[in-house]
Amino acid sequence: VVKPDNKNNWLTALSEAAFMTGLERNADVVTMTSYAPLFAHADGWQWTPDLIWFNNLKSYATPNYYVQKLFSNNKGTEVLKITDHGKPVTGQDQLYATAVKDAATKETIIKIVNTDAGSKSVTINPANLKLGNTLTKITLTAPQLSTENSFENEPIQPKEETVSLKKGKMTVEIPSQSLVILKVN
Repeated sequence: VVKPDNKNNWLTALSEAAFMTGLERNADVVTMTSYAPLFAHADGWQWTPDLIWFNNLKSYATPNYYVQKLFSNNKGTEVLKITDHGKPVTGQDQLYATAVKDAATKETIIKIVNTDAGSKSVTINPANLKLGNTLTKITLTAPQLSTENSFENEPIQPKEETVSLKKGKMTVEIPSQSLVILKVN
């Protein structure tokens, strides 16, 4: 049923991010995906979960737009195995994860989705990978699952920080109900 209150909020975006880790992990069989509907005018729309809203003067991107953008801009060229106790990270302890290597940028990119109401400390032990000494951490989260972006305010946007790494294992804090992308040269 089409209703005006079926908009993209942080809950829908977080759920989509967890689902997209499965798409990426199964890239050998999932060759293409798309998102529809894409655009909606504030005064004349057919669906409400559109990615980008506009009126005659402004536009804004929904939380789902940022999830789609982060996955698209960090897709890599080769899927890597990322496991917890020998199993793919597919919701155990409310974590979803995937890892890729980007041959063009020579980066290892790890995506972690935490659907839990509490933050998680994740230790990454890069077996068979030589990692550089700089980590770029991109975090997408919101104060509440019901938070939405709007023409007046876009509280849900990616935040990026750079951290120095030591050799060997790395421990990263994954905020509650968040998508975190880790990029290492």
